[in-house]
Amino acid sequence: MREDRYGNPLTTQSDTARDAYVRGVDLLLGGDAGVEDAFEAAIAADDGFALAHLGLARAKQGLGKGAEIKAPLKQSRALASGVTVQETGAIDALGLMLEGKGALAYPKIRAHVDEYPRDALVAQTCMGVFGLIGFSGQAGRESEQLAYARALAPHYGDDWWFLCQLAFAELEVGQLETARRNIDRSQELCPSAAHGVHVKSHLLYESGETDEGIALLTGYHADLNRTAQLHCHLSWHLGLWSLETGNLDKMWAIIDQDISPEVSLSPPLNILTDTAALLARAELRGVSVPEDYWHRISTYASERFPHTGIAFADVHAAMAHAMAGQGEALHSIVSDAKGPAAEVVCDLAEGFGAFARGDWARAVAAFTPAMSRHERIGGSRAQRDLLEMAMTTALLRQGQGDEARRFLATRRPETMGPSSVAGLAG
Repeated sequence: MREDRYGNPLTTQSDTARDAYVRGVDLLLGGDAGVEDAFEAAIAADDGFALAHLGLARAKQGLGKGAEIKAPLKQSRALASGVTVQETGAIDALGLMLEGKGALAYPKIRAHVDEYPRDALVAQTCMGVFGLIGFSGQAGRESEQLAYARALAPHYGDDWWFLCQLAFAELEVGQLETARRNIDRSQELCPSAAHGVHVKSHLLYESGETDEGIALLTGYHADLNRTAQLHCHLSWHLGLWSLETGNLDKMWAIIDQDISPEVSLSPPLNILTDTAALLARAELRGVSVPEDYWHRISTYASERFPHTGIAFADVHAAMAHAMAGQGEALHSIVSDAKGPAAEVVCDLAEGFGAFARGDWARAVAAFTPAMSRHERIGGSRAQRDLLEMAMTTALLRQGQGDEARRFLATRRPETMGPSSVAGLAG
């Protein structure tokens, strides 16, 4: 029987289909462009290849094409009766996740990975800050992420994808030296993978290596295909470093040409969160953001995320609505917040509402309970530094400079120590 790169069985009689499928999985794991094309090529070579249809459905989900998931998922299920037990398990477990039933999918995925740890197509759904663990809404999810990755380590060894994800889990809990060794080895093995560049960017951010980060991304970003899943987010990283070094022309060019809803081809979740976050960081640094930018991202949030439930999206949507003066849309997030992190969403949404009104005391009061638990909304530490900055700015605008310094010194001393206070708008 044919196998994928990790030794998992593939029920297909076509070498061409197998090779295209393996390429599709690698592109998916790397966050690179061409994922859909690869799985579609596998299907063209063998329309009865169940996992190729499943891979296509997963690729469409990762790219934010929710309306296009149903057909390939349905086809993979229709073909499930003629495949191995392992493939059937993958279709069953991933199928629930692809239908948006994450709470039901998670125990099935964990059980499947326990039995078939090298089934990377399934295992990767629990990796990264946007995965099922990352978006679980649970306290301690960063530690759980690392424990999950380390449990898989004996099964993957010197594999570029696994080392990349292990490094990400390590750096999110502050284990920067081991993360550096693992991401450097991952990039040696597969230097072109977008996720490798992504995780290295996070490491350089956490280490305060701004010049190195700009050097890493400048050339890579220019050559990165705009259809790559990570194009928008890597643009955000470069835009953030441009802001921090005072290169505002570059920052605005990135917003206008790579990140904003009008131009980006990336998943809607990245477009919303990266656009809103970079605009907010600019505001907090004292940069004047035209009202039209806030209105456009607020409108996009309402159109693409009309219902609450994804905490990370909800918080960024609330921020956009607050800064755009869209009180009704902001209130709907507070009143309709759903999911395990709903109370954190409410606190942050109310805080941003008060912040936009200039009610600094109310902003601090709303932000405060969220500061020790905002990991529950998901996203990386680098992304959630925005929340620490908003809290600090609200303290500064109340004239509480000493408290602002103490806050940053205890919260994020590695990346935003007391000296960062001077960089925030007073």
